[in-house]
Amino acid sequence: MSTTNNYPFQDTSLPLEERVNDLVSRFTLEEKVGLMIQYQRAVERLGVKAYKHGTEAAHGMAWLGEATGYPQPIGFGCTWDTELMQRIGSAIGDEARGFYKRNPEINGLTLWAPTVDMERDPRWGRTEEAYGEDPVLAGKLAAALVQGIQGDHPKYLKAVATLKHFIGNNNEVGRGDQSVSIDPRNMREYYLKAFEIPFKEGGAQSMMTAYNAVNGVPANLLPEVGEIVKKEWGMDGFVVSDAFDVSGTVRDHGYLETHKESVARSVKEGGIDSITDDGELIKQALREALEEGLLAESDLDIALRNTFRVRFRLGEFDPEEDNPYAAIDESAIMRPEHAKLAREAAGKAVVLLKNEGGMLPLQADKLKKVAVIGPLGGTVYRDWYSGSMPYTVTPLQGIQEKLEAHGGKTAFSGGTDRVKLKAKRGGRYVRVQDGEQAALAANGAAAEQGTVFEVTDWGWDSHTIIAEHNGRYLTTDDRIVKASADQIWEWFTKEVFLVRPSEEGTGNVTFSTWNDTPVTVKSDSGELLVGSGSAEETANEINVAGAASVAGGEEERIIADLFEMETVTDKFQDAKEVAADADLAVVFVGNHPLINGKETIDRPDITLPASQEQLIKEVLSVNPNTIVVVVGSYPYALNWEDENVPAIVYTTHAGQELGHAVADVLFGDVNPAGRLNMTWYKSVDQLPEFMDYDVIKGGRTYRYFEGEALYPFGHGLSYSTFRFDGLNLGQQQVSAESDREIGLTVRVTNTGDRPGEEVVQLYGHAEQSRVKRPLKQLLAFRRVLLQPGESADVSFTLPLSELAMWDVTRERFCIENGTYTFMAGASSANLPLSAALQVQGETIPPRDLKQPVKAINYNAYEGVLIGECREGGSAAEVKEQSGWIAFEDAEFGEGASTVKLRAASRTAGSVEVRLQSPDGPLAGRALLEAGGAQEWRDYAVELSGVSRRQDVYIVLNGKASLSAVQFV
Repeated sequence: MSTTNNYPFQDTSLPLEERVNDLVSRFTLEEKVGLMIQYQRAVERLGVKAYKHGTEAAHGMAWLGEATGYPQPIGFGCTWDTELMQRIGSAIGDEARGFYKRNPEINGLTLWAPTVDMERDPRWGRTEEAYGEDPVLAGKLAAALVQGIQGDHPKYLKAVATLKHFIGNNNEVGRGDQSVSIDPRNMREYYLKAFEIPFKEGGAQSMMTAYNAVNGVPANLLPEVGEIVKKEWGMDGFVVSDAFDVSGTVRDHGYLETHKESVARSVKEGGIDSITDDGELIKQALREALEEGLLAESDLDIALRNTFRVRFRLGEFDPEEDNPYAAIDESAIMRPEHAKLAREAAGKAVVLLKNEGGMLPLQADKLKKVAVIGPLGGTVYRDWYSGSMPYTVTPLQGIQEKLEAHGGKTAFSGGTDRVKLKAKRGGRYVRVQDGEQAALAANGAAAEQGTVFEVTDWGWDSHTIIAEHNGRYLTTDDRIVKASADQIWEWFTKEVFLVRPSEEGTGNVTFSTWNDTPVTVKSDSGELLVGSGSAEETANEINVAGAASVAGGEEERIIADLFEMETVTDKFQDAKEVAADADLAVVFVGNHPLINGKETIDRPDITLPASQEQLIKEVLSVNPNTIVVVVGSYPYALNWEDENVPAIVYTTHAGQELGHAVADVLFGDVNPAGRLNMTWYKSVDQLPEFMDYDVIKGGRTYRYFEGEALYPFGHGLSYSTFRFDGLNLGQQQVSAESDREIGLTVRVTNTGDRPGEEVVQLYGHAEQSRVKRPLKQLLAFRRVLLQPGESADVSFTLPLSELAMWDVTRERFCIENGTYTFMAGASSANLPLSAALQVQGETIPPRDLKQPVKAINYNAYEGVLIGECREGGSAAEVKEQSGWIAFEDAEFGEGASTVKLRAASRTAGSVEVRLQSPDGPLAGRALLEAGGAQEWRDYAVELSGVSRRQDVYIVLNGKASLSAVQFV
């Protein structure tokens, strides 16, 4: 595709912006409409090729064919290694170029990675996709990956990183129609911080908005995208909506009534430049919005300049010889050095949680036989955003390689039951028939006619079942049960069966399918049916809501048939026999990345499946030399294990090199230096309610958590020992007006007998503050390699702005006057060094409530959420029937006689002004009229006793919302 005309946009000597503007100006209006969606149309007359925005690349190129597979992003988070992340990003960018060379119209160079959402709660279903609970850790690692993906050329981009999902996306259930409540301090200091770093330091050229609403406004309509990301942070790339989310503004949120309104407001108000959705629906909606004046052609021009600015920088409109990245071809895909990098990354992601008595590292030459046990020991699983791995090395294989080199051997027990299933009605066994269909044996009685099934218990009733004779998973087409799946990898995990004890308590069980539809037996043929067997198959296509959208229905009323599980091999007995005959046992437990926690599914708990914990207990009872390796996508409450098992290792699902990486660490070829990127709690009882996004008030994450963690943020052991000798400040006192940076140096020494890496972690704490500040917060970190006896001075240069907090009284960041303590060490709970710095900053003045004040700029609250005020901004909204907000340390001088309120209420209610506390003296009261949620009215409340300096509480009763207050 080419054009013989010479247009200014083809002139590589012109400034980029001039070329972009020229090209966009030459598109017709209909061409512009066709370029606003993910699959951008070709414009042949101008030589513009078809282009697809969005290729998944969370931990390697996904869904395009075989590609190098790296650890899940939660594993990236555990490396605490920015240099490694940049190298991985560069390798991913190279492979993206290779796939682009293979098929440029489908395999685009705008990659949907990394996910930088804050992991405030370990129950989030997508915990494996992000980098941790701290915005500095996540932001710095994401920035490094972005730099690697995009390259370091001053003009051209290797590929483009799309940060996701902006913002407050940390729950799966209800994500398509729910709103999360985030106040200004939480937003500025926590949720936005993680995105700011990869934009400012990583130069990210793209961002994806989230499915959820924030403070009542769907994320694709948030003005913060334009006001903060594009203007304040200076992002000059493009913003893309998540899949089917713009139409979801109508379909799921019910926020708008028409798609034409949704596309218009997404583009104009939400800053969306590229719409990922049903292409024909969106193009028609754009046409209607243009015809009715909801959108102007100039609005499309702004968006298209943003997307084409990036396409120009990818080199699409320049001669290939000018672009150093254009020469990268398909040979970049799965380069041998990428496999080495995958192994290195998987090894660096391993965290040694416990090592009592120096059980680890193992010595292969002193082990004759090792028992490898458990459902994660003999396999490597893919998650939804994994690519097709060119090969996999299981933990069993990795351990075998180490032992065989010294004449040792392994024995394996999968930690799964082998059973036959017998229907209670008729007493016949289940067998897999021709066509892989499951049915009852025709003539009934003989046990040998039953198929032997391997059953794995993944917890919370979820099981996978493999027919032993063909090695395939039982699955469904939503009509019958059949053994036909070679792997588990689709949007809906139809290979999951919910196995539950019968209510009669007789030892019999029932089976239900992935969406909880009962399994029944067809009376005449003995076929195993899903419900009545008459349902339509659920298409295995991506949707926003996921399993919840297709669960339920009339099939729920059908009674499941009872089955007896006749044990052929008991997993506990088999494991004990194998473990008892070995020098040492390694038990592999954890999760399947597509069961009980993935996109669209959150977890009810963080415990191991009960059967896995029992497996560990059984093995330990016969072999005290037992090591537990957790292969998992999220933190676990390993309380019993921590008390009783001598050594515990954690790794995420680490891709093709999982087995080598685990074995390298177990046998000491890699000295572990992974560190936890999240707090590992003892119980979900230590966590606030799941949908509570207020990390400050709720005491979430290591920053505010006051309880005792099982393993603290930043924890991880080594086979070496390290000593922290001194934390030196370049200065003892600084001024916020004249100083911009703080210099710090930490001296660390390897006091062990082998080379090892230590992660030097630097934290800070404000000793005096007007508001609740973090107990400690990560300011910087560095992973350093030290030889035995070697010391290093690790230097950090911190912007003084890292000490700032968001002052809601003046709506800006503020560095408070006072003492700041810096702490350094090996984890958030192991900080042997400290030093104090005097900062001449600001003393926040008393609040001036005689000026109009936004209700959401409160100091404290109870029983309220933040919702939308469609007059502009947000409002404090009563959560149930009553709530309050507080404005602390307000100066009224000689007094205020009236307070003006801007309020709305769906029911008749009241507003009270109280002093000193929510139950303190009543200063004034007014009745609120019933109306719509957005029917805002002015109220004036006469006051008494409001004078001088004091705290004021505004108590709202009924379904009330408050957007602004002013005392006069």
